[in-house]
Amino acid sequence: MWVLVQDETIIKTFSHAKGFVLNDTQYPRDIFTKWSKEEKEAIGIYEVIVDKTNYKDTEYYINTNSTIAFANNQVTESWETATAKRLVDENAVDEDGNNVLKDGVQVINYGLKTEKKRIVKNQAAGLLAKTDWYVVKATEVADYTVPADITTYRAAVRTKSNQMETAIDGAANVDALKALYEYTNTGTEQDPVYTRPLGEWPEEVI
Repeated sequence: MWVLVQDETIIKTFSHAKGFVLNDTQYPRDIFTKWSKEEKEAIGIYEVIVDKTNYKDTEYYINTNSTIAFANNQVTESWETATAKRLVDENAVDEDGNNVLKDGVQVINYGLKTEKKRIVKNQAAGLLAKTDWYVVKATEVADYTVPADITTYRAAVRTKSNQMETAIDGAANVDALKALYEYTNTGTEQDPVYTRPLGEWPEEVI
C-alpha cells in the first residue's frame, strides 16, 4: 500500500499500483515497482509501513480500526491497544442494564472458554462416532463383545476430553487460554518435537 502526501497531509491512498495524475502530469502504474524509494518520495509517494505492535490474534482479541499517519518523513499504519474477548459467560443485558430474555429464558453471551470447550466436545463426539457401531452391535448381538482396544480407545478419548476442558477452565486470562494451543519445539533443532499444553487426542484405532 502507498499514499500520496502533500504538505505533510495524506491526500490519496493506493491499495495497489495504478496510474494517477499529479500536478497535470500522468504517472504510469509501474512507478510503484520500478522507481526507487527516493524517486517516489520526491513526488510525494510513500510506501506504508505496517506496525502491528498492538495488533493481536483476532480469535482472542478485538482490534481497533487501523489508522494511517504521516510523521518523521514516513507513513505508518498502526492500531490502538486491542481488547481481549470475553473469557467467561455473561448474562446479556440491554442498554438500561436489564437482563435480555428470549421466550422467557435468559440470553447468554458465551465466552471463549465455553466456545473452546464446545469445540472439544464436538471433536470428541466425532472421534467416538467412528467406533459407535461396535457399541451398537454389542447391544444388538448377544454373543458379540466390543474389542478391548476399542473400549480402551473410547475411554481415552473421554479422559482426554475432560482433561482439555479442565485445562481450558483453568486458564486465568485470555493469554493463558491462547497459550494452551501454541505449539513449541520440545525436541531439538535436528529432531524437533512440537507439542502444546492442551495435548493431543489419542491415536485412532482402526
